[in-house]
Amino acid sequence: MSRIITPLLFGLIGTAILLWLGTWQMQRLDWKRGILSEIENRIGGDPAPLPAIGDPETDRYQPVQINGTIEPGELYVLVSQKKIGAGYRVISAFTTEGGRRILLDRGFIPVANREQDRDGGMAEVQGNLHWPDDRTSSTPENDVEGNTWFARDVDAMADVLETEPLLVIARNISPADAGIDPLPVDTGGIPNDHLQYAITWYSLAVVWIVMTGAYLWRQRKGKEG
Repeated sequence: MSRIITPLLFGLIGTAILLWLGTWQMQRLDWKRGILSEIENRIGGDPAPLPAIGDPETDRYQPVQINGTIEPGELYVLVSQKKIGAGYRVISAFTTEGGRRILLDRGFIPVANREQDRDGGMAEVQGNLHWPDDRTSSTPENDVEGNTWFARDVDAMADVLETEPLLVIARNISPADAGIDPLPVDTGGIPNDHLQYAITWYSLAVVWIVMTGAYLWRQRKGKEG
């Protein structure tokens, strides 16, 4: 009897644990969807004035509308766009009408357009404050001297362009930046893999049940034999 009871208990306990893990991931999925919905609502909310000192926690994604001047000088952040390929985000200094000098992420250009002249000057910008988390353990160090950046390191960029460490990512620029396609803030880069994890745990639970059943069947057939 113990030859049956022990593997049966083992199978039931293992299945219960795997089902619990799958259910927990489904709960996390609902939580994450709620967070993403809150972020999307904030991104599309009413614009507010620039904060005196930006806070990465409370001011992240805050919509803003600023008027002023896009200053000469550009930093290039290497990125890739679907169906287009490699290119750069163009980061410039922006001086507001109130005299503040901040960073402006103007958008995307293809690699071949890096050396083209681009208009700056007076502009009205609608966008969002952001503190990007581009850097991972495999991200190369920025080539500051060669002006090729692999992450939008706000503090380092602010040092180079002599601005406040405050970044606005453009949604619309008027008049439009010729040859630059804005890459506005959205939730596309925020991972939400909980559904895949849940499916994995539930699938393992099914496999565990089948393996337990197969083992018990073999034990029974062996005993009968």
